[in-house]
Amino acid sequence: MSLRVIGAGIGRTGTFSLHLGLSALLDQQCYHMFEVVQRPEHIEPWESAFTDGAPPSGWHAFFAGYDGSVGGPTSAFWRELLTVFPEALVVLSVRDTDEWWRSFSRTVVPVLERHLRHPEADDARVVELGHLTTVRHLTAGWADENTAKAAYDAHNDEVRSLVPADRLVEWTPADGWGPLCRALEVPVPAEPFPHRNTAAELRAMAGL
Repeated sequence: MSLRVIGAGIGRTGTFSLHLGLSALLDQQCYHMFEVVQRPEHIEPWESAFTDGAPPSGWHAFFAGYDGSVGGPTSAFWRELLTVFPEALVVLSVRDTDEWWRSFSRTVVPVLERHLRHPEADDARVVELGHLTTVRHLTAGWADENTAKAAYDAHNDEVRSLVPADRLVEWTPADGWGPLCRALEVPVPAEPFPHRNTAAELRAMAGL
């Protein structure tokens, strides 16, 4: 079994909503960081991936049982997955740069800053995966507005330039089902597209 969809979008571009939507459209579950939270045994393979470039079992074995993967930490490895799964669609989730920064700066930035101040916290290993993801596909200067915005735009432009046009789906949360259903050649579900994990929801969940 191979991944059918690879998410290349940076966090706070609707990746959790995209995860829910794709899970409804695909034959099997779509992977997301919440899988790591629910499956602590996945932490160590991801730590190895950031060190060695892949989990010890290899990407095919690791993603057995999943048809897609979006959000961190897998989005940090979109280049590798592009090669490993040559038939997969790449979904680049995007938002207006200023809108993205407003959400990112109110959610991811304070969570990572708190993590760096308190690396002994119970969830430190999971949050560190988010930190490594942010540094790898954004920038080590993620807390600085101008630096982060420039890196965000550069990342999106790189995905657009490297992914063949027939494999790339650019998607915004406002697009809902349409582009995904057309690319996957599946019917549009009757229920509304699931919009979840807003900045307010994430801040409440993180205790910010």
